[in-house]
Order: sequence, then structure tokens, then C-alpha cells
Amino acid sequence: MANTYSQIYIHLVFAVKGRENVIDKSFKNELYKYICGIVTNKKQKVFSINGVADHIHILVSIGPDYSISNLVKDIKVNSTKWINEKKFVIGKFQWQEGFGAFSVSQSQISKVATYIDNQEEHHKKTTFKQEYIDFLKSYNIEYDEKYIFNWED
Repeated sequence: MANTYSQIYIHLVFAVKGRENVIDKSFKNELYKYICGIVTNKKQKVFSINGVADHIHILVSIGPDYSISNLVKDIKVNSTKWINEKKFVIGKFQWQEGFGAFSVSQSQISKVATYIDNQEEHHKKTTFKQEYIDFLKSYNIEYDEKYIFNWED
């Protein structure tokens, strides 16, 4: 797209189906590298990726000609297939439907990346459910709790 310039940063958050704790430390770094490859192959950029056993966070920049929904779909479909082919989990792995996509300003990139990098520490104090609801509230997103995720506490 000639003469089109943009810098759009998005903080993506999505969970394992049923919030099962199946993203094990033994393969999570391989998973993150694989997801980075998916994003790169779509000509987008990952700034930070991390998570815990039941969900992940990804800070990406995305071009104006590629939709956030398509990027998340590509990540979920391809990483699901890869995890199942590698047999990293017992049974069939799936990501839960839906995702969070939160805009990030240029001035907050470092702060958000640090937040993502420190997910293990963060979740020693805060549940994923509370974290996600806090995001929705801080971005003034109206929601019905029964539709945001299947919470299996």
C-alpha cells in the first residue's frame, strides 16, 4: 500500500479451551517460537509473548491491511495443529473461542512487554479471570461475564 504508514500495537490474550492447565514449561518456549513464526509469516511482528499453563499474552504490531481476527485465527488454527501433531498434551488440544485484543500506545510498549514477560510472577497473586476482567474494565469494554470465557474454577 503505497503512501500508507501506520503503527498499530495490540495486546492479545486468549486461553486454552476450558482453561485447562496444559501449556507445560517443557514445550512452552517451542510453542512461543512457533507462534512467532506464524505471525512473522503473516508479515506482522511479535514484540513479546508469554503466559502460563492456561493462557497466553502476545504483544504484536499489525499492519492496516490485516485484521486482528484473522491473525488470531491463524495463530490458533496453526498452533493447535502443531501441538496436536507433536503430542505435547494428552488428548486433543484446543484454544477456547474468543480472545481479548487491547490497543497499546507507543509510549506503553515497554511497560506492556514487561507485564507480559512477568506473567508467572503476576499469576502468583492474580487469577486469569480477575486479570481479564480488569483489562475489560480498564478499557471500558462492556461485557457479560457468561460470554467472556468458560470459567472452570
